[in-house]
Amino acid sequence: MQSVQNLGLRGHFLLAMPHLEDPNFAGSLSYLCDHDENGTMGVIVNRPLEITLDALFEQLELEGDESPHRNAPVYYGGPTHKDRGFILHRGSSTPWDSSIQVEDDIALTTSMDILLALAAGRGPEEFLVCLGCAGWEAGQLEQELKDNAWLTVEAEGDILFKVPAEQRLSAAAGILGVDLNLMSREAGHS
Repeated sequence: MQSVQNLGLRGHFLLAMPHLEDPNFAGSLSYLCDHDENGTMGVIVNRPLEITLDALFEQLELEGDESPHRNAPVYYGGPTHKDRGFILHRGSSTPWDSSIQVEDDIALTTSMDILLALAAGRGPEEFLVCLGCAGWEAGQLEQELKDNAWLTVEAEGDILFKVPAEQRLSAAAGILGVDLNLMSREAGHS
């Protein structure tokens, strides 16, 4: 059996347990983009903000009036770097200036060139624009996992890009065969 410290959680969902009350993460589903000995980074993918991509284009003074993506929601990605955009998308990281390949078909891009492409109606067809990200220092997430604050499961791209935001957490729990609504709010250890 692998210990928690040896788990490679890159490309996994992080599901908040019902008893997790931190307002930044309660009821959240995060997608983990990086996890190594230095810490963990991800984005929350089930919390749309009250703004659309159109408002973001306007704020950044991008010409996006004709973009087919204008009405796409912008998500709260987490409490860290709330002024920065993190675009999770299908496809390759190679066309973009600042991008990492998380999984074979999913990349995370932070450079302005992808927003310019989306404003022009180009770029990836499946994407989530998040403001901010979530980060854990080395060993922090591992301790929170031991404390039963989270469940983890290998991510499925269709849940990210095809399932409505309000259904993503329960869909991810369904991969594990778990109904979070039936779980106790009390943490326990066997």
